[in-house]
Amino acid sequence: MVAIDACVPASTTTKPRSFAFVFGQGSGHINPSLPVARTLMNWGHEVHFLTRPQMREAVEGTGAKFHSDLDWLSELYEDREPDIYGAFEALKHENGIPEDSFCNMICKLRTIANELMLPGLLRWLQSIRADAVMYCPMLNAEAVYGAELLGLESVGLLTTAGPGSLERCYEEFMAACGQTVEGIKAQLEVFEPHRAACKRFQEKYGIHISPMGILEPLGKISEMDKSYTTLVTTCDDLQDPMTPELEKAYERAGTRFEAVGPLLDEEGAKRCAGHTLSGAAAVTGSDEVVTKLREAKAAGRKAVLVSMGTVITGDQPVVGWKGLFQDADGNFRGLTGKQLCQAAWRGAFDAFGEASEEEGALILVSLGPQPDALEGLTVPPNAICLPVLPQVDLLRIGVDLFLTHGGQNSFTESLSCATPVVVCPGGGDQIVNARKAQALGVGLEVPRPFPEVGEEEQARNKYRSDVTAALKAVIASEAFSSKASECAERLRRCGGVVRAAEVMLEAADRRKQNVEVKLPAVGGA
Repeated sequence: MVAIDACVPASTTTKPRSFAFVFGQGSGHINPSLPVARTLMNWGHEVHFLTRPQMREAVEGTGAKFHSDLDWLSELYEDREPDIYGAFEALKHENGIPEDSFCNMICKLRTIANELMLPGLLRWLQSIRADAVMYCPMLNAEAVYGAELLGLESVGLLTTAGPGSLERCYEEFMAACGQTVEGIKAQLEVFEPHRAACKRFQEKYGIHISPMGILEPLGKISEMDKSYTTLVTTCDDLQDPMTPELEKAYERAGTRFEAVGPLLDEEGAKRCAGHTLSGAAAVTGSDEVVTKLREAKAAGRKAVLVSMGTVITGDQPVVGWKGLFQDADGNFRGLTGKQLCQAAWRGAFDAFGEASEEEGALILVSLGPQPDALEGLTVPPNAICLPVLPQVDLLRIGVDLFLTHGGQNSFTESLSCATPVVVCPGGGDQIVNARKAQALGVGLEVPRPFPEVGEEEQARNKYRSDVTAALKAVIASEAFSSKASECAERLRRCGGVVRAAEVMLEAADRRKQNVEVKLPAVGGA
């Protein structure tokens, strides 16, 4: 068992605190918070999570108390679909933009959705007598507003490679959707429901929200300006650089960031894994596959871990299993998540598949929650394919190569364990991390293809062969492992889980006393 709370700070001798953790439907966003919650619980404090029902088992595995956002955020979810994407679809129709693309929808409706979530969030924060708030800056801006109104400090948990990564992340996403920053800004200028929501925030709560949001300057999350600090899950020298404009904007606002490195939990700990929007979440933990890996290593066999992440194997629109990107003209193009994943898995089987279970490398494949994941595929006998794998435990034991989608958690987890990578990004910050892997010398990138209509089959076949070639090249060269080991040493110097928990205590000590807020007249949860 790997202990994560061995160094208990002196400040934990003060009275027990109540911590509010607010996270949306994203396994990669919530997972780094779980060991922080466990540590605070072990130090004698209370931790409460407001999140999706799919995350319940992993949350309760830390000892923290789970609260469903469906129960508390009734203003958003009442009479709408009980998931954030379904609720946004309903808001599209309510606000007269039923045909808008996914990208446009998020930009236009984000403030409207936050306005609907805020009353319920305030009720919840008051009910648990919160002393400080941890939240995801990318998904849960409402947590910052609620904390500010109640005199609480908030701490962001940014699961990308620092604030500089967000500009590139949004650029990549908008480009894939056929959109431009100027084009979306022009639409926001004239979209009255959005501007009216910004005005109501000011009138009701005294909270200023920029109508341009993350677009001005691109990638700036203004909610982090209001936080005590934002934790970044990498080290300082592995963060993506900020543009001069973005850096100056954060400096003017006095925004604080602290790089704490990857936040890894105990061996065998439950983590949120792949899930669908409506179904139960898969939860990882140590199991028989760990034994299989140990046996393979003892026998001198190579081991290859394969995971395309939780987003592309889920059922989110655009970026999920059946999703396709939509260009500016409304045309769908490219490969679905299923087509991309299956081509990558085939590439791994081509590279390392053998005729018997005991021959060659042990191939460990995390499939995700889809029932048709292996449809049409021939799995070699030396491969183990499961919906969920205990990724962190396997990386700690040691694999020789990791085929990853390149999400920030997976990328830093692999580097912290000195594991070379082949990165097959699906979108967003994964694309940036794929390029970074090559620049650092820790692996190779296989870019996602965006074929024209009618050329999908040719693109899948080329992608498959490119994955095979990259895997063979990385595992054949010690240079990639050497560079990954250098990165592991840099990450080990970070404060990690203990420092993140200490920051939460610092934030709680700064709570303002006797702050009252008048809630809008709405029903309770």
